[in-house]
Amino acid sequence: MSATNHVTLEFPAIAQNVEFARVAVACFASQIDSFTMEEIDDIKLIVSEAVSNVVLHGYDSPGGLVRVHAVIEGNVLTITVEDTGRGIADVEQARQPAFTTSPDRMGMGFTIMEALSDDLDVSSRPGAGVRVIMKKAPRMAGSEEHERRS
Repeated sequence: MSATNHVTLEFPAIAQNVEFARVAVACFASQIDSFTMEEIDDIKLIVSEAVSNVVLHGYDSPGGLVRVHAVIEGNVLTITVEDTGRGIADVEQARQPAFTTSPDRMGMGFTIMEALSDDLDVSSRPGAGVRVIMKKAPRMAGSEEHERRS
């Protein structure tokens, strides 16, 4: 697949929309025929983690928005999840395994996103929100993307 395609979703940062986001992006990603079912499951999980972070930590009060933008360029899927909420004071600290600001959470969201994405970029400005960009390409043997990563 060589065409470029994209979709943008915007919805309230509430728990009920986590499943919606993961399924919508997975359906969109399935346009890349060479993704395996396991890779589609990985995409669902990274979207869930990114959107859940916004729902749990993004805003001080209900009503904030989550924007999910997915782009297919060739065989590469790029997913951007962003909010305009409170932001992250120290992104590097937040990306450390088991770091959490909520004692009832495991603090593994960014670790999971990094492990299952080919590339993860997290940027934030306190008081202005967070942007998480994740890239994923099929790992099938012989693919251009696989050769570049090797």
